[in-house]
Amino acid sequence: MIQPSYSRLIDHINRVNKELELPEVLSRYSLVQAIAKRARALVDGELPLVETKEGTKELSIAIDEMLHDKIGVYTAEPEPIITESADYGSMAIVDLNAEYEEEE
Repeated sequence: MIQPSYSRLIDHINRVNKELELPEVLSRYSLVQAIAKRARALVDGELPLVETKEGTKELSIAIDEMLHDKIGVYTAEPEPIITESADYGSMAIVDLNAEYEEEE
């Protein structure tokens, strides 16, 4: 079971988005897709934005980044986007539409 719950993550993201005057995230799918894309970026070599213990899985790191306002989710027509940092100052954008090549 994912910890924290989807509901808590969506509430957290929507609270941050409201402060930044961004649209609410209503879909669990958007949340899961954003976390999965960030986890894939970590697998592909991007550095974590939060402190981690050795052996922590990339999916857990992505969720922790979201809880610590290092990444956020906002909906831009028509696809959701995941971004770094709640203040969106020096953020990197992970394109949810990007295709990832499978490793052989």
